[in-house]
Amino acid sequence: MTMTAQQRPPTGRGTLVLDVRDLSVRIRTEHGWTGIVDGVNLAVHAGETVGLVGESGSGKTVTSLAVMRLLPDNARISGAVRLGGRDIMSLPEKELDRVRGVEMAMIFQEPRRSLNPVFTVGEQVAESVRRHRGASRKEAWARAVELLDLVGIPDPGRRAHNHPHEFSGGMCQRVMLAMALACDPKVLIADEPTTALDVTVQRQVLSLIHDIQQQLGLGVLLITHDLGVVAEVCDRAAVMYAGRIVEEAPVTQLFDAPGHPYTAGLLHAMPDPVRHAERMAVIPGRVPPPHEFPQACRFAPRCPYAVEECSQHVVPLRQTGPDHSVRCARTGEIELGDAFYD
Repeated sequence: MTMTAQQRPPTGRGTLVLDVRDLSVRIRTEHGWTGIVDGVNLAVHAGETVGLVGESGSGKTVTSLAVMRLLPDNARISGAVRLGGRDIMSLPEKELDRVRGVEMAMIFQEPRRSLNPVFTVGEQVAESVRRHRGASRKEAWARAVELLDLVGIPDPGRRAHNHPHEFSGGMCQRVMLAMALACDPKVLIADEPTTALDVTVQRQVLSLIHDIQQQLGLGVLLITHDLGVVAEVCDRAAVMYAGRIVEEAPVTQLFDAPGHPYTAGLLHAMPDPVRHAERMAVIPGRVPPPHEFPQACRFAPRCPYAVEECSQHVVPLRQTGPDHSVRCARTGEIELGDAFYD
């Protein structure tokens, strides 16, 4: 993946298809009710790819599962998730089942764990069509073959009769994508879709998602820890740390002029043969477990720019420019440079 964001031709945003407002998640643990996600706002438009990026443990996957209302019973979700203008947080489970997989779909990391080894891939794709569209077995099978062809599986009529173990990891992810697209959703959530794939296959899967998005006008929320992936395929990105969004901006702005020290640290920690001829930058410490999240700035214990004020109160996400927001008490006061190399 490239180090810097690619220059894409500017495009007007399409219709707002996913609008997440003040999303918070608490989970009952041995430490009591623990906040995992805190006040997340996200917006995805038709034809747009929004990246949600951060280290492991930042709360990205929990956020995506909360949006889909797929969290276990020991979780409490608050806030609003509007899909096409309708708040799905208030829907009863039966009606929600008619939304998931139809208007909004999700593909998961490690696709082999999501595919049933007993059934053929064609049966698994067709099952989604039968359940949500009421199609006959013959119609559903024809649609499954059509979808497998759409996601680039060679000889789909024959391969539809194969079982998951007869496919490579990249081909299994293509099957998962076919299942997600079975009912023409408006929004696709992709949670680390290239995990465990080699670089060549990773690029193929990301290119496939992009091509299908352009063809169908999907809004895509891409969950990843890899800023290289963000640079390659995303239009906008939200950077997440310890359950909070700390920065959001168009990808080119984010790479050219990051406003939050955490974003700058992630960028400096990316492999770059020019910048890192001698050594790479390192963000000290680790993402704390949720029961140890600081109440004020959660990045302050790891931040080389932190001052006493950073540990005294919660800093809101402030707009610092057109379509650019940053959560930092010292925004505009500091110049983000090479502090992470010290």
